[in-house]
Amino acid sequence: MTKGNFYITTPIYYPSDKLHIGHSYTTVAADAMARYKRLKGFDVMFLTGTDEHGQKIQRIADEKGVTPKAYVDNIVGGIKKLWELMKISNDKFIRTTDPYHERAVQKIFKRLYDQGDIYKSEYEGWYCTPCESFWTQTQLNDNKCPDCGRPVELTKEESYFFRLSKYQNALIQYIEEHPEFIQPESRRNEMMNNFLKVGLEDLCVSRTTFDWGIPVEFDKGHVVYVWIDALSNYITALGYLSEDESLFEKFWPANVHLVGKEIVRFHTIIWPAMLMALGLPLPKQVFGHGWLVLAGGKMSKSKGNVVDPVVLVKKYGLDAIRYFLLREVPFGSDGLFSNEALIGRINADLANDLGNLVSRTVAMIDKYFDGIIPDERAEGDFDQDLMETVLAAPAKVDEKMDSLEFSAALVEIWKAISRTNKYIDETAPWLLAKDESQKPRLAQVMYNLAESIRIVSVLIQPFMVETPEKIWEQLGILDAKETQWDSVYSWGGYQSGNRVQKGVVLFPRIDLEQEMEDLSKLETGKDLSKQKKAGKKTDHQEKEEKKEQEDSLITIDDFAKIQFRTVTVIEAEKVEGADKLLKLKVRMGDEVRQVVSGIAKYYTPEEIIGKNLILVANLKPVKLRGIESQGMILAASDDNTLSLVTLDKALQSGLKVT
Repeated sequence: MTKGNFYITTPIYYPSDKLHIGHSYTTVAADAMARYKRLKGFDVMFLTGTDEHGQKIQRIADEKGVTPKAYVDNIVGGIKKLWELMKISNDKFIRTTDPYHERAVQKIFKRLYDQGDIYKSEYEGWYCTPCESFWTQTQLNDNKCPDCGRPVELTKEESYFFRLSKYQNALIQYIEEHPEFIQPESRRNEMMNNFLKVGLEDLCVSRTTFDWGIPVEFDKGHVVYVWIDALSNYITALGYLSEDESLFEKFWPANVHLVGKEIVRFHTIIWPAMLMALGLPLPKQVFGHGWLVLAGGKMSKSKGNVVDPVVLVKKYGLDAIRYFLLREVPFGSDGLFSNEALIGRINADLANDLGNLVSRTVAMIDKYFDGIIPDERAEGDFDQDLMETVLAAPAKVDEKMDSLEFSAALVEIWKAISRTNKYIDETAPWLLAKDESQKPRLAQVMYNLAESIRIVSVLIQPFMVETPEKIWEQLGILDAKETQWDSVYSWGGYQSGNRVQKGVVLFPRIDLEQEMEDLSKLETGKDLSKQKKAGKKTDHQEKEEKKEQEDSLITIDDFAKIQFRTVTVIEAEKVEGADKLLKLKVRMGDEVRQVVSGIAKYYTPEEIIGKNLILVANLKPVKLRGIESQGMILAASDDNTLSLVTLDKALQSGLKVT
């Protein structure tokens, strides 16, 4: 008997022939949750797919001299191969060109039209082709798309419109009564304050200036515009308005839609309004995660920043990549990807902590007991603390996973790994082995190590899909009962008759310096010296660059003049007439300061209140737009986004940063 049904989705991906590691982020997270729920005994439906219609696709296909369908067929094949490589366990893959989806969308469009929720009018306004979004003049930033920053086109055409404004009050009421619907909280505040409470306009839902889309059956020349087409996939994939709606009846409403923060608006305003119009229940939650961006700017192999997921998986192994994606960044926040950070995680967490623990334990059991731990064992010091720490992990993992805190769940598992490594140092098995009278105690130590590793190996299954079986093979685990999720809540699941078997090192350590040099060769596949040959610098150029670098260095005395202080944001508001500026009130110990910061494009006032930041406190005050600014908050940025420097632990304000 299952513990219930669980339906999780990723957004359907826009076909792209330039896949990078960021494309895998949402899907790996959804896969981890789907695997976790299956291990817990749920009947899971995990949906992913591709959004294949629209003007952008048609233009690209025309440029390439192929049909839109031929163009997307080729790319979708690549996406499916990537998911196979990443061992994504989706139960269904939907394409918006699937005939069953197209038929259902036509029925949805007609139903909404017949009941008066869709009407014909004329649209004139600004359109962003890459984002497939319409904007008013006031919504533009410097006459560019407010979402992606690219140029927009003035469009005028006959269109059908969905009465989105009709559902504004109902949406506000629903979100206020169901605060869990939009997560994390910052996304909910953004949707309420920046869109819903400002006022909704009716939505253009058909186009006539191109024909690559689902035809409106009752009005030739119109094709269904992207959002009714794309968003409907979550229910058409379940058979909604088909001859067999059994999956829809079983799994709808969805438990969670995982989406990137850039499309939260469509999933928490347009989509629920459509569902209300259709008389259908809303999904239980929409979680808008942050972006995984490249440290140092634009993704580029020539910088030693290899971001091709196929290359990364082949070079470092699938589980290393999956672990990094889920561990490095708290799921609701933006995070940075760099090859240095990836290698650092592999060396520290996977090679040193987990891999070394398994290798040492198996080697000792093999050496001291010929591979099989005897039943005669004697308990001793440190055992209870080890058992309590390891057995505390499963409940904490359950708690973190239920709130989509993948990184925090892995932290709890690694606490158990760290405690087990410490246990080896505390018990010193190599000393016990020298005293024959201590053999029973040595056997107990070996058993405790093996049992700790068994529990850890079960807990990492949602995140790492190949490593658990490698561990079970080395520990000699053959009974499936030892690897079931329910087995981790009590001590003693490892069978002492299991025979260990030495295996390959799970995660070999990587030489960072050599690895970064190797990565820099991957752009063309040629030797680094050949890459540089054409543009080799002269000795004079190298000397000048070295002198510039030396001139830019400061002494420790220079650095000591800068006063960094911890501050907490207590008030925030936009500066009138300045799109980029926020006026902040920050608490620094007993003092309150006013700071003007150019972060308004990246943070809303509601989002920044309560954040713990770092302030350069001894800058001379300056006036920006006539407002005095008493210091500068620290942030990092690249071509795409900006991230504030925050504290990872709660500390009082006013502390000196050293």
